[in-house]
Amino acid sequence: MKKKLTITLLILAFNLGFSQELEKKEHEMVQAFIDGIKSNNINKLKTQVVYPLKRKYPLSDIYNESEFEKRYTEILDPFLKANIVSSNIKTDWAIVGWRGIMFNNGDLWLDNDGRLTTVNYLSKLEKNKRLKLIENDKKSIHESLNKFKEPVLIIETTRFKIRIDLLNNGKYRYASWPINSKTHQKPDLILKNGIWRTEGSGGNHRYKFVNGNYQYDCVIYILGETEHPSAELIVYQNNKIILSEPGQIIREQ
Repeated sequence: MKKKLTITLLILAFNLGFSQELEKKEHEMVQAFIDGIKSNNINKLKTQVVYPLKRKYPLSDIYNESEFEKRYTEILDPFLKANIVSSNIKTDWAIVGWRGIMFNNGDLWLDNDGRLTTVNYLSKLEKNKRLKLIENDKKSIHESLNKFKEPVLIIETTRFKIRIDLLNNGKYRYASWPINSKTHQKPDLILKNGIWRTEGSGGNHRYKFVNGNYQYDCVIYILGETEHPSAELIVYQNNKIILSEPGQIIREQ
């Protein structure tokens, strides 16, 4: 809940402080996108998507035009399509710096070339599908981990497999195994007091867990150099780093 509130506040802050009205070029790109939605021109729309188009974990991401075409109606349901088609370009769309063009406070984003990059909106069909996937997930992992609100991400480093879940109390849980283990096996370490922290305006963030004199941070890099890892595990003992391993995000919320 805290994470969602923080993200909402960040979006509002960007919208109020950094958004601008569309210029002629962006206006034309948005109008072209709206026209494509209005006419259900899937053949054109699917070529104007930046893949993979991420869906909220554990829904599977969309990796190509064929998958987009198959899942078009579940992502862009009648409600979202109606909102887009009836939108006012001057008031419902805005340029938000490097992030691109935002619709309706972040329901949907286009890049500065008019390509679809993000759909944060979840249709009723996707919500129901996601709930079923979460229930199946709870049955597949070790019994010590099957009580949680929703999964957040899985990270693999050189030596560890790490799973982070959001608990019903709003805290985050950290579970780790040796890299070659399966998640249905008992984890070596479980921490339940995690918090989420944002780092700057670029989207980088971390999940922080304290265990006595130790602190475990899972850092997620949204912005960075091309060769930069997507994640990093940093372990502190008495505020001194004793371990740092780059990681790869397997799935993320």
